[in-house]
This record gives sequence, structure tokens and C-alpha cells, in this order.
Amino acid sequence: MKSLISRFVKDESGATAIEYGLIAAGLAVVVVGIFGDGKTVDIMLTNMFGEVSKQVTAATGASGS
Repeated sequence: MKSLISRFVKDESGATAIEYGLIAAGLAVVVVGIFGDGKTVDIMLTNMFGEVSKQVTAATGASGS
């Protein structure tokens, strides 16, 4: 009986998946807290990619059409 309990305490096979799940949930809470609602994230991404597009167009001399 003592060896059975000892093996059970030392078995960590499922602990990693649970830990990663908790970390992912915590990060999701932080991201939502920082960026607020989905509209804010959408606006930020649209602005960022628009700026990148302008810089690539300027750097390559493309007309954009």
C-alpha cells in the first residue's frame, strides 16, 4: 500500500497539461484586460497593418494599384 501511494505522488504525467492550460487562461485574461473589447484590438491591428503597407509601398516605390 505504501508503494502504491508513493507511485501516485510521484506521477506527474497529467500535471504539465493542466499547468499549460492555467497559463493560457491567465494570459487570455491579461490580454483581454490590456486590450479591452474586440473592437479596440481590431482598430489597433488595422492601423498597424495600414502603416506597414504605407512603409512597404514607399520603400519599394510601388504605386499601390
